[in-house]
Amino acid sequence: MRVLVTGGAGYIGSVVTAALLAEGHEVTVLDDLSTGHADAVPVGARLVRASLHDSAPVLAEVRPEAVLHFAAKSLVGESQQAPELYWENNVGGSLALLEAMRAADCRRIVFSSTAATYGEPTEVPIPETAPTRPTNTYGASKLAVDTMLTSYAVAYDVAAVSLRYFNVGGAAFGRGERHATETHLIPIALQVAAGTRESLTVYGDDYPTPDGTCIRDYVHVTDLAAAHLLALPAPAPGEHRVYNLGSGSGFSVQEMVDAVREVTGHELPVVVGPRRAGDPARLVASSARIREDLGWQPVHTDLREIVGDAWTFAQQRG
Repeated sequence: MRVLVTGGAGYIGSVVTAALLAEGHEVTVLDDLSTGHADAVPVGARLVRASLHDSAPVLAEVRPEAVLHFAAKSLVGESQQAPELYWENNVGGSLALLEAMRAADCRRIVFSSTAATYGEPTEVPIPETAPTRPTNTYGASKLAVDTMLTSYAVAYDVAAVSLRYFNVGGAAFGRGERHATETHLIPIALQVAAGTRESLTVYGDDYPTPDGTCIRDYVHVTDLAAAHLLALPAPAPGEHRVYNLGSGSGFSVQEMVDAVREVTGHELPVVVGPRRAGDPARLVASSARIREDLGWQPVHTDLREIVGDAWTFAQQRG
């Protein structure tokens, strides 16, 4: 299948691109390289440097049979401080992409959504039937695209899947997480272990959890890539499916700290800071629906494996 991957020079997009190539698909990557890395694009995929707003000529040339859409701005704090960037890029860019797909007669898309669309949940693990009440512009922009996909499915027979997940970890195909502005727990902890950051701040240790620290959901990037490949052929024309991808149980911040210490052999200095406003004690997604519909089951669920793969990648990067 001819597949276009937007954001394929980023962490998740590059791993999924490698997985697509391994399955024999013909892949073109569209990425403006604002946060991605050209050297992350796997050999065998064609890289076109362009924004979502300029995607029409690319789709007209490539004539993809399907699109996997990862390209987005994704910093929660930035989305609150500069919301226009998120409406313009995430929503406006996705609209431009969908219109380019329509012009190129491409009617199949898998969208990288987020469990942040649910906001602060009333039940955990969070099912797809939970109310969507995002608490930041990032989550709201992703929810807007989910809504857009539903309307395009109805009006134009688009076959769409939105995959919602919280945190991704690990590395695969020699590709891992690397951001200019790092906000994620695992890479920050590994920076401390590597000596490039002095300490790790844990925001609150008095939550109503077994060890007092927040519990969050983590999925290995290999399992995430497998879900995207399963989702690609799943929906019928005119159908928009929404699936959560989660571990079902999650890991606490303290468990993550312990795993990093074990994997790296570093003492990992920790500073306990105050709770962050709006941080729920537990955020975990239920993946029962995709398990029942498509047979997806996370395989790489050991926290030490997730951390270990990320650590190996970080060391290889130097």
